[in-house]
Amino acid sequence: MLNRRIALAAAAAAALALGVSAPALAQADGTLRLIVPYAPGGSSDRVARIVGDRLGAKLGQTVVVENKTGAGGRLAAQQVRTSLANQNVLLLANPAIMVVAPLVFKDVGYDPEADFQPVSIVSDYEFGLAVGSAVPVKELSHLLAWLRSNPAQANFGVPATGSLPHFFALMVSDKAKVKGQVVGYRGSGPLMTDLIGGQVPVAFDTLDSLLPQAEAGKIRILAASGARRSSFAPDVPTFKEAGLDLAANGWNTFFAPKGMPKAQVDKLAQAIQAVMRDPDTQKLFKESKLSPVVSSPAQTAAAIKAYRAQWAPVVRQSGYQP
Repeated sequence: MLNRRIALAAAAAAALALGVSAPALAQADGTLRLIVPYAPGGSSDRVARIVGDRLGAKLGQTVVVENKTGAGGRLAAQQVRTSLANQNVLLLANPAIMVVAPLVFKDVGYDPEADFQPVSIVSDYEFGLAVGSAVPVKELSHLLAWLRSNPAQANFGVPATGSLPHFFALMVSDKAKVKGQVVGYRGSGPLMTDLIGGQVPVAFDTLDSLLPQAEAGKIRILAASGARRSSFAPDVPTFKEAGLDLAANGWNTFFAPKGMPKAQVDKLAQAIQAVMRDPDTQKLFKESKLSPVVSSPAQTAAAIKAYRAQWAPVVRQSGYQP
């Protein structure tokens, strides 16, 4: 082991002397790097670590998770885009990085379609609409009637401006013919504090973020955005059941840089699919209130194409500028 470390250190020193960056050595020591665009502890980080722990054994190599934060995930995408063809690296990204950012920023530093290869969707999630205890309604139809009668109360809190919950709130507002003011927060925590405290009457967030407060009886979730009721919240109706013909979701997907050889992409995709089929992996996902997905590169590409077709008009019509 000591000799191996000495050899790797010597290789690194030689590479630096030749002007080769340290990440370019990732392939040489057999390490697969999973780049997470957000800080440790969030749902994306949990997804990467659950998959990474099992992927190493499946591939017979070391898998490390690296958190590359900044610019809402765009820095991580830029880093992976510039990876050399021989680097063994995957980016775990969501629609905010691969769909929304390229539509609202003039130059994100990457092209989500030209610079990346979809490998596998590994989880999806849905959104929920919740109200604080001070709002005198228990059903979505009653909330919409209340908002139309009290337009000054039509303030919709979201965890961040430009986030998917932000655009989902606009989607709901348009569908329900209720003009609301979107109020962006610095994360789900501050949003929940204000929703519980009555500073904002309505909140849109991911369902997994809303559920702990709803289970504690501090807020009420009136509808969820899935095509069918969530197994995590079977008592919460879908928007369609509640009277709005609307469904939407988000996802966590592994992407490879465009230069990665197809054989390597296929190998990683097959290993990830095997990991995601494993009952223990699925159990861990569900314990974190995450929905596991098994998806091939072709299925992933088709799903993302359909997703862009659904969301791009919503983002563009919003006129949102960061």
